[in-house]
Amino acid sequence: MNVELRFFATFRQAVGQKVVEREYPEGTTIGEALHDLEAEYEGLSGQLIEDGDLRPHINVLKSGREALHLDGMETELEDGDRLSIFPPVAGG
Repeated sequence: MNVELRFFATFRQAVGQKVVEREYPEGTTIGEALHDLEAEYEGLSGQLIEDGDLRPHINVLKSGREALHLDGMETELEDGDRLSIFPPVAGG
């Protein structure tokens, strides 16, 4: 299945582009996709997952819906999904 991965702010810098398309087998979860990204991109290593769960203040949206309000890391991806990954944001 085809999934569009979208990266924002510092995560975009780590990946080197805003959008990446990936093919995943049926039944792939958000957690598995994030593990793959940490392994593939050095700048993402340790930035997405902590103790087997999404790191605090990281936002991941599956086709516009917050993953934490679905099944979290166990949320299965579907063909045509768009996974948007946002780093923590601070401001003043």
